[in-house]
Amino acid sequence: MKVLEMKNIVKRFNRGSIKIKGDFIVALDDVSLELNEGEVVAIIGPSGSGKSTLLRCINTLEFIDSGEIIIDGEPLTVTNGKKRKTHSEKAVYRSERELRPIIMKTGMVFQHFNLFPHMSVLENVIKAPVLILKENKDEALKKGKELLKKVGLESKMENYPGQLSGGQKQRVAIARALALNPKIMLFDEPTSALDPEITGEVLNVMRNLAKDKMTMISVTHEMGFAKEVSDRVIFMDEGKIVESGTPKEIFEDPKNERLKNFLKAMGK
Repeated sequence: MKVLEMKNIVKRFNRGSIKIKGDFIVALDDVSLELNEGEVVAIIGPSGSGKSTLLRCINTLEFIDSGEIIIDGEPLTVTNGKKRKTHSEKAVYRSERELRPIIMKTGMVFQHFNLFPHMSVLENVIKAPVLILKENKDEALKKGKELLKKVGLESKMENYPGQLSGGQKQRVAIARALALNPKIMLFDEPTSALDPEITGEVLNVMRNLAKDKMTMISVTHEMGFAKEVSDRVIFMDEGKIVESGTPKEIFEDPKNERLKNFLKAMGK
C-alpha cells in the first residue's frame, strides 16, 4: 500500500543551491517518488543535491512550486478548491486546518535535536501528544516511558537535555517523533552532528525500527547503514533522482557515472 506519492515535484529558491534556470535556483527538478507501507528508503548524494529539501517538502517545512504530494491517500494541494488535475499547475495548498491531520502522519528527526532544554526527557516526549493530539496525560506518560525504553533511555527520563550526550539527545528526538504515531518517519542526516563513536547507538535504534517495519525515509551519509537496512536506495544529484534501486544494485552495480564517482569518493 502506498503511503507517500510525490509527483513531478519542482521546488525553487532565490539562492543557495543547485541549478539556475532564469531568475530561480531549482532545488528539486521534476522529482517523483513513491513509498510503500513498511518500506525503508535511504537517500544519498552530494551536498546540495536536494536530499534534505525533498524531505522537508513532505511535511511542509518547505512548500513546493508545482507537482503533487499525497500522504496516506490525502493530497496536500488543491486547485480552486478542487484536487489538482495537472502536475505543472502552481501548487496551492489546502488550508492549515486541513493540512494539520495529514502532516501529523509524518514524524521528523533533524540533524540537530531541537529538544526543549527546560523540560525533562519525558516531558519532551509527551508534550506534542498532549498538546496537539489531546491525549490523556496519564496515557501519554505511559506511552512516553515505553518509547524511552524502546530507544534505551528509560533510566534518563527525568534528566534534562543538557545532561545527555549527543547520541542520547537524538534518541530522545526519535522517541518524541514516534510519540505522535506517525505513518512515516523522516530522518534528515540524524547522525551528522554526532561524534563517530556515538553514531552507532542512533543507527541501532533506526535498525530496530526497520525490523519493526516502520515506514522510513532517511537522508544519510552513512553508506553502510543504507546498504544494510534499506529496501531501496535513491541517489540524488542537482535536484534530480539520478538512480534508484536495491542496495545491491546501487552499491555493487551502479549504472550512472555520477553515482559511480560519488561512491568512489565515499570509498565505496
